[in-house]
Amino acid sequence: MRASLRTTAAAAATALALLLTGCAGTDDGRDASGRIELSFQSLAWQKESVDANKQLVKEWNEAHPDIHVSYVQGSWDTVHDQLLTSFEGDEAPDIIHDASDDLADFAYSGYLADLRGLLPGRLTADIPRQSWSTTTFGEGVYGVPFLQEPRVLIANTKILTESGVRVPTPDEPWSWDEFRQVTKELTGKGRYGVAWPLKEPVSVTLNLGLSGGGRLFHRGADGKVTIRAGEGDQVVPGTIHDQVDTDHSASRTALGMGGSDTLPGFFGGKYAMVPLGFSYRQQVVEQAPEGFEWTVLPAPAGSAGLAQGVSPQTLSVAEASPHKKEAAQFIDFMLRPPNMVRLAKGDWMLPTGTAALADPSLHTAENGWATGVAVAKALRPAPAQSVRGYPEWKDKVATPALQEYYSGAIGAQELRKRLVDDGNRVLARYQR
Repeated sequence: MRASLRTTAAAAATALALLLTGCAGTDDGRDASGRIELSFQSLAWQKESVDANKQLVKEWNEAHPDIHVSYVQGSWDTVHDQLLTSFEGDEAPDIIHDASDDLADFAYSGYLADLRGLLPGRLTADIPRQSWSTTTFGEGVYGVPFLQEPRVLIANTKILTESGVRVPTPDEPWSWDEFRQVTKELTGKGRYGVAWPLKEPVSVTLNLGLSGGGRLFHRGADGKVTIRAGEGDQVVPGTIHDQVDTDHSASRTALGMGGSDTLPGFFGGKYAMVPLGFSYRQQVVEQAPEGFEWTVLPAPAGSAGLAQGVSPQTLSVAEASPHKKEAAQFIDFMLRPPNMVRLAKGDWMLPTGTAALADPSLHTAENGWATGVAVAKALRPAPAQSVRGYPEWKDKVATPALQEYYSGAIGAQELRKRLVDDGNRVLARYQR
């Protein structure tokens, strides 16, 4: 998941441009002494994460005097446009931190190096195939997926305990029907059972929709993608719609909020639960009033169990880099199991690597780490992971349609028509 507290995006982008100007070195990527110079653009933004990344870069440089890596600070807010500009201007960093759902156009345009043959067997074997599929476009692999973030329910422990509702676990989660019923039971006396922060509703809807058997995007034998809405695709949006518009167990005003915007109301007892990305736990720890008790619960399960889509954070190598082999060696160093654990803890996320995910420090009940690890085995590639034209469909079709549906302005039939009919017209332009 991409970060939500990015108040210094403009400053970061300016600093990035200045830094990249000096990253190129000589034409062959070496300094005057012959030392290989690599630039690593990181999108880490939380202090713990920035510190972990910078410390690993320092450790690399101390152990590899002939291959120097410069740390460059990027921003999630501006990364796509900034990378596109740097690729076109032949000033891209050698090692690129991004998210898998942002890689497709760069990969198909030839801006990213195919990592097959560059990565050691240890790393390729450690990360599950389903994670690798998020960075595979055509026949090539264009990024190493290393951090992933499930969506979980962060709940007020006192409200749950006093209500007497069954508390779910990863082994015995709520169904979507039970979740709807529970939110009704938790609603009353000025309190909502749940707040859905859906300022950006598309990824939440699609990714959680996998649990109900939804898919929406279907790739044919000819490689072309079409949109079809089946019964499973209605489970999650139908539940949210009914909570807001029928049961009134979900806050209508929260629909226009980002995740962080719901936290004051959550701490104040206005919402019993909030579905949030796993990394929001850090904000809860830092911002919750003294004595506030909270817990992490798995998202509801459907016909496909706890399955949900994710777009992992990735490390890639620029095709234009003159030292791809050395860049891949640096990635291998960054993603050794102990280091992957450090990066995951810094971002309050989960590692993709099986060795890192087995680290005992991630299996503690404190702050919900163990719940996240238990959910990790059900994570799947986000449905629109490799769909060309998805950004336009999301911005011009799906976002306004879902916002209107959740607010009650349109019904399920109109939603389906717009997502499918209007959506297929958009995708067709990208698949001729």
